[in-house]
Amino acid sequence: MSLLIDADYIVYKCCAANESEIDWGDDVITVTSRFSDAYEMVERELYKIANDLGCFDDSILFFTDSSNFRKLIDPAYKGHRTRKKPCGYRRVINKLKEEYQVVVMPSLEADDAIGIYATKESGHIICSPDKDMRQIPGALYDLSDGVVTITPEEGRRWHLIQTLAGDQTDGYSGVPGFGIKRAVAFFEEHGYTWESVATAFAEKDLDESVALANARLAKILQHTDYDFTNQTVILWTPTASDRADDRAAVQDATD
Repeated sequence: MSLLIDADYIVYKCCAANESEIDWGDDVITVTSRFSDAYEMVERELYKIANDLGCFDDSILFFTDSSNFRKLIDPAYKGHRTRKKPCGYRRVINKLKEEYQVVVMPSLEADDAIGIYATKESGHIICSPDKDMRQIPGALYDLSDGVVTITPEEGRRWHLIQTLAGDQTDGYSGVPGFGIKRAVAFFEEHGYTWESVATAFAEKDLDESVALANARLAKILQHTDYDFTNQTVILWTPTASDRADDRAAVQDATD
């Protein structure tokens, strides 16, 4: 068993927390950071995860690549994120590469690489606060509230929910006027199917191609969504199971 850790989040948080501003006057302000303090904070966060889960021997740290396949689907994806990385971010990652197993997959975000690893070989624990990871079946630790088990049905439903709800942080809109609660209510009424997704978009005069683009942006990759030979993404397309209503199956799983 390995801990598959979203290290993007941890390193960014720790480096940002250790930034300091110095106002020199005369229109000059500099931002500084002490590398050792930032790195020690990262190590404390990693130790806390290992201690909470009782697993100290095998942690794999995942980072996002500099290129992103989702920009081929929508060039505006995450386009509003213009803030530079905090001081020491790259240096901390380089140091972690010396001490830990670090994974960066070409054109993928850390979430996708984690999803691929977690589904290619079962038994790992995903460690991430990102709600997107509720798409991936298996054990999920959100860094605070313990481990939950995501079933395949729950993961599939969550992908469809996120397709309707969108994610303003990531820069895809979903169906205008929808959030998570409204998306859940819509699916409970109409069924967790691709036809329901298309209907929700159509009611806002948006065709199925827009629905599909949102679904592909929302989708966290699994091992079946990746061509390992060519290191390319297999874009998500609705299957027969996505066109079948799984409400009864989900209810059975929760009884």
